[in-house]
Amino acid sequence: MPLNDKSILNAKPKDKAYRLSDGSALYIEIRPTGKKVWLYRYKIAGKGEIFTIGEFIDNARNRPYPNHISLVDARIKRDEAKQLVKQGIHPLHHKQTALKVQIAENANTFKVIAEEWKEATETEKVWSTYYSKQVTHILETDIFPSIGKIPIRNITSAQILEIISSIKKRGAFTVALLARQICSTIFDYAISHLKAESNPVSALKNTIKRPPVQHHKPLPQNEIPIFLKKLDEYGCNRPTFIAIRLMLLTFVRTKELRMATWDEFDFDNAEWRIPANRMKMKQPHIIPLSEQAYELLIRLKSLTGHQKWLFPNVRRPLDCMTNTTLNRVIERIGYGGKFSAHGFRGTASTILNEKGYPSDYIEKQLAHAPKDQVRASYNHAQHLSQRKAMLQDWADFIDDLCEKAFTNFINSQAT
Repeated sequence: MPLNDKSILNAKPKDKAYRLSDGSALYIEIRPTGKKVWLYRYKIAGKGEIFTIGEFIDNARNRPYPNHISLVDARIKRDEAKQLVKQGIHPLHHKQTALKVQIAENANTFKVIAEEWKEATETEKVWSTYYSKQVTHILETDIFPSIGKIPIRNITSAQILEIISSIKKRGAFTVALLARQICSTIFDYAISHLKAESNPVSALKNTIKRPPVQHHKPLPQNEIPIFLKKLDEYGCNRPTFIAIRLMLLTFVRTKELRMATWDEFDFDNAEWRIPANRMKMKQPHIIPLSEQAYELLIRLKSLTGHQKWLFPNVRRPLDCMTNTTLNRVIERIGYGGKFSAHGFRGTASTILNEKGYPSDYIEKQLAHAPKDQVRASYNHAQHLSQRKAMLQDWADFIDDLCEKAFTNFINSQAT
């Protein structure tokens, strides 16, 4: 006769273990300790075996242990075991294998896979130091706290969406885009290494759109002397002052300037040679130095020439100037929201184009990539002599602007 919960509960322990049959090779064993355990008897290759399904649980008490099995569940698991036996598989072996797989899956958390991916990518040296730090920061700040400890196969699109939405709420749309991209790349890595079957980020392609590009406004020509006068009067530390002046004279990107090292400068030939790994387009870039830029660098060398960086971090001398230092000074002299350090590039480009300099010279000096492949293959020193003359003209033009502004100021005071 099949068992029921009442008959199992009423079964009392004896000096020796005994079994009650539920039928179809399912038994419950009552042990002297009072423990009641489900057993399934079967044969493979003519040899009798016993598979322990788990300990009995009273549905009414609902004890929350994973190996405690109700009567209904014991019958289901017995039927599952029967199907395995029909395939010649021992249920115990199957259970042990499944347990090993589960342990391995639990070990393959998102954080473990992410760090494995990051190490592999960094080994290939395809990232800049800045980008590597950016990825690490986003992982540790926004992603790991939410899903770092979860097995990667168990992560859902909803969990990724929650991370992205949280970043968007604080207005960091670019960070949200990068976080989505990082997660997607990690899942692709996991799939290629057989540690995941699908990429839950694929469903989130339209959850965030790239914000409109905020172009850096150029400084009007008549504003340059005013800007430089305010900079002189502000009295920031000399390296920062020189950095801003060099931005104006060379119109490099902020990152290219603040991460500059002294070994990049050829003072004999008055050239600054930026290596490919620090350039946005991953091509080496030569910058001819005007007399004014050269003089600024000589002054700077007396201040920081004993260190690696032209512009060492004030608080951490072993690191370079942060990406906010120049803009903080620009804000403090009255140009917050109106102008930024990157805007020197647009300033120079606008004025030099208006003055009729060939766009090829200007674009090459800005280190913009040519759109066609033929031009892209040109030597990185293209138009070097012409650019040298253009940069000297540009530096002289700025001096003339400031001199005229000073003369006009003196004349206005005299009248």
